[in-house]
Amino acid sequence: MNETARLNVLTPQALMVLGMEHFAYIRPVEVEGVTAYAVHAADGTRIAVMASRDLAITTIRHHELDPVSVH
Repeated sequence: MNETARLNVLTPQALMVLGMEHFAYIRPVEVEGVTAYAVHAADGTRIAVMASRDLAITTIRHHELDPVSVH
C-alpha cells in the first residue's frame, strides 16, 4: 500500500493524534467584546486564551510546540 492510500484509511481521530505532541492551534475568539486568541491542542481542547496573537505564539513555542493558525 502506498503512502497516499495509507492516509486515506486514517480516521479523523487518528489524524488528530498525529499532531498531538507537535502542534498547537491558534484561533481568534471574542471575550467580552474584545478579540483574543485561544490556544488549542491538536484534538481541539482549549488550553489557554491570550490577549494577543504574538503572546499565543510565544507561549506555544516556549512549550516546544509549533503554532498553527486556524481561520
